[in-house]
Amino acid sequence: MGEQPIFSTRAHVFHIDPNTKKNWVPTSKHAVTVSYFYDSIRNVYRIISLDGSKAIINSTVTPNMTFTKTSQKFGQWADSRANTVYGLGFSSEHHLAKFAEKFQEFKEAARLAKEKSQEKMELTSTPSQGRSAELQITLTNDHRQSPSQIASKVAAGSAYRFIAEGALSLLESAGGDIQSPLTPESINGTDDERVTPEVMQNLDPRAEPTQNVLPFTHSSTVSKHWEAELATLKGNNAKLTAALLESTANVKQWKQQLAAYQEEAERLHKRVTELECVSSQANVVHTHKTELNQTIQEFESTLKKKEEEIERLKQEIDSSRDLQAQRGSLTQKLQEVEIRNKDLEGQLSDLEQRLEKSQNEQEAFHNNLKTLLENLDGKIFELTELRDNLAKLIECS
Repeated sequence: MGEQPIFSTRAHVFHIDPNTKKNWVPTSKHAVTVSYFYDSIRNVYRIISLDGSKAIINSTVTPNMTFTKTSQKFGQWADSRANTVYGLGFSSEHHLAKFAEKFQEFKEAARLAKEKSQEKMELTSTPSQGRSAELQITLTNDHRQSPSQIASKVAAGSAYRFIAEGALSLLESAGGDIQSPLTPESINGTDDERVTPEVMQNLDPRAEPTQNVLPFTHSSTVSKHWEAELATLKGNNAKLTAALLESTANVKQWKQQLAAYQEEAERLHKRVTELECVSSQANVVHTHKTELNQTIQEFESTLKKKEEEIERLKQEIDSSRDLQAQRGSLTQKLQEVEIRNKDLEGQLSDLEQRLEKSQNEQEAFHNNLKTLLENLDGKIFELTELRDNLAKLIECS
């Protein structure tokens, strides 16, 4: 199935500055997706984050790692394999707490997986070590046993030889060009494994169980038979010893090759880390250059806006000067209007006085006219009486 994402969140990614080991260097311009992946084949957990097609985080969770919260929205952890420290800035404290909780959970899962793997390796290595020890004890103690006991173990020796020859064939198929040195002990057996006729003659037949051993006769036929059995056993012993020695030599050589491969892998890993650091520094320089260009563009746009604002303010100042000049002329006109208004008020006051005087004169004229009319009426009445009296006098005369 490969790796599957099991938890994802978004955060700003930072790396520790490889030069100062103090300052944080941003590796993403904006918040990116940070995910936990589980590899079911290798049984490991990894933290991976991509910025486009570039992997800015590729960290395997191990039991020795520790995630530290340095603030309410920022956390960090050290990766010894990548030789760096990763930092994550979250948008909220809740996201930071959730990421830290998952980190602790997967760290514990990695620890359990490592323990299970070690237990399996111990269970796998224990039976093979037990068989090797048993085979060594058997080969070492053969000279202490009677010929019949040695003969009873030929079948077991053949089985061990089959196992050793199978291991040897596997070793030769894996690395046939590796040759192990042959010693006299590997051909004839060691001093403890070498059984001499004197030892065979001095063996006590009474040490064997009576129910499984036939009476030992010292006839020449039986002696030749046991000598043939002994020679066969020595040949098997020599083959097994040679196979074990060759296996041991191959294992030692393989261990040396493995150590050399590990050193080479470590050297290549350091080289890759150095190249990644150089690449990260180049990327950081490119990022800084891009950021500076953006900052310059922002400053230029801000400067252009400020210049436009200055022009607008200049126009407003000119318009305010025009308005101030207009205000001065209007103030002067207002003063003139106020003076003229005062004059008009004086004239109006004179006219009011004249009107009042004229009204008084007219009223006096009316009064005089009324008096005159009254007098005129009296006179007319008197003239009428006089006319009537004259008419009467005329009539009478």
